Amino acid sequence: MPLPNDIKPFLILIVDDEPRNIQMLGSILKSNGYRTEFATNGEKALDWLKHKEFDLILLDIMMPGMDGYEVCKKIKANKYISHIPIIFLSAKTESEDIVNAFSAGGTDYVTKPFNTPELLARIKTHVEIKTLRGLIPICVNCKKLKNKEGVWQQIEAYFHAHTDALLSHGLCHECAEKLYGSEQWYKDRKGE
Repeated sequence: MPLPNDIKPFLILIVDDEPRNIQMLGSILKSNGYRTEFATNGEKALDWLKHKEFDLILLDIMMPGMDGYEVCKKIKANKYISHIPIIFLSAKTESEDIVNAFSAGGTDYVTKPFNTPELLARIKTHVEIKTLRGLIPICVNCKKLKNKEGVWQQIEAYFHAHTDALLSHGLCHECAEKLYGSEQWYKDRKGE
């Protein structure tokens, strides 16, 4: 089912050396509200990941050059992209292959030929989990944020460490009243 218009579609990277697989997956995903990019080998996939923020990766195992296991290991070793869920999509069906995929850092494993509704359900689940993991816990009282290490820190410190954004400071009317409402200088300024 396509996403509502007010929800930004998730971006999925398809990594497969077979153009027919890429075309088929791209068509299925696009008709279900997802945006896609593709790479035909591991090196191209890693290059894409330097330039775009993907919500999920569909990764084939058997590719020329770097196989899917190695691509997955490189992604999971990079702290800037290791959070991206990876679903292995492969014709390899042996238990050893599946275990190797999870050992490399894969999030899920779907065998080819795949069942479209099952694949879509797994994709939906993993992008939702990724979204939930991206939520930032904030203290309801003091408004400190909990970072990845579990340490509560002021919002300014968190944003300084995780973004290039600069914050300006001000005082809302409610806080000004709470802090200075009984002060004469404040009452004079308000004209009371």
